[in-house]
Amino acid sequence: MRARDLGIVIGRGRPGPNNAITDVAGVRVGHTTIIRGEGRLAVGEGPVRTGVTVVVPHDGDIWIEPIYAGCHRLNGNGELTGLEWIREAGHLTGPIGITNTHSVGVVRDAIIRNAVGVLPFGTSYWALPVVGETWDGLLNDIDGFHVTPDHVDAALVAARSGPVDEGGVGGGTGMVCHEFKGGIGTASRVVGDESGGFTVGVLVQANYGRRDWLRVDGVPVGEAIPIENVPSPFAGTAADDEAPPPAGSGSIIAIVATDAPLLPHQCERLAQRAGLGIARMGGTGAHSSGDLFLCFATGNRSIPRTSFRADPRVVADIHVLNDFVIGALFDATIEATEEAILNALVAAETMTGRDGITAYALPHDRLLETMTRFGRPARTVA
Repeated sequence: MRARDLGIVIGRGRPGPNNAITDVAGVRVGHTTIIRGEGRLAVGEGPVRTGVTVVVPHDGDIWIEPIYAGCHRLNGNGELTGLEWIREAGHLTGPIGITNTHSVGVVRDAIIRNAVGVLPFGTSYWALPVVGETWDGLLNDIDGFHVTPDHVDAALVAARSGPVDEGGVGGGTGMVCHEFKGGIGTASRVVGDESGGFTVGVLVQANYGRRDWLRVDGVPVGEAIPIENVPSPFAGTAADDEAPPPAGSGSIIAIVATDAPLLPHQCERLAQRAGLGIARMGGTGAHSSGDLFLCFATGNRSIPRTSFRADPRVVADIHVLNDFVIGALFDATIEATEEAILNALVAAETMTGRDGITAYALPHDRLLETMTRFGRPARTVA
């Protein structure tokens, strides 16, 4: 179930055929979901509610065919590895991983190991993969380190174009968004021919936000569905010797993809606009939130890779988008981010994790009632 299946349409832009990041040609997404156990937390045993999501940026070999990328930080209480090299050189040189906070290292190492096993570069090879995280410790035995290299390999093998599974899957398995069950969401927009007809796709791992902040197409949905009606998973989560995490604690990772021929600084500008889509949903970049965004552009595929081996080219030919039309891509990024978060909420199902803590799904009936009451009734979507 997605927002448009309910008749909720965000913005005025036109989505791609899958309304997903995979509408950018060549982009693939794979998940590994790990769910086992129930009851009281036993560190190292469970309950386990976690996983891995990977985004493969194009249909070639990203390790030897880099593309331009840029990044943005809305609030930095989080991790997205590999960004220093992207800031320095503007190159994305591998698949992107997303997981829980305490599994970033194993996912990063597994992505490198996967490349070492297939690439003929010898001992001079090096890689700086991009791996992001959000904290799933509310539902998951996060200190049990249940994500393994095999889970990462499985997600890479599973990576496909076409429709993308959303909600409590992959890295989003144990995530909470606006005090409802959250997780993975995606959406896309195709800009008009006058702006090049390019596609922008966004994938989020949504794990942020307070209930009373939640807005859907400007409607105060969170206020209309208070925790007195649908309980918050943050209620009563503290052990006797510690304070409970504040409501809304968490983060969001946003991956923006486009087939437009952008330079790194233009990618950075698109990444920045993901924050506006989050704000439209009621996100504020809270102190305890890691709101980190990456944009990559597949419109240039002839960039020399950084290597110890000489490249005979002194000059590489690239194409560059005219900034006169980049505003359409900004709009597309904002709308796709907003809808991706909503899709994560709509797709997610109620989940009970460690210590019986339950993150309830956003109730579709209450959502539609509220939208109608504020003059946003369901629409028929072609």
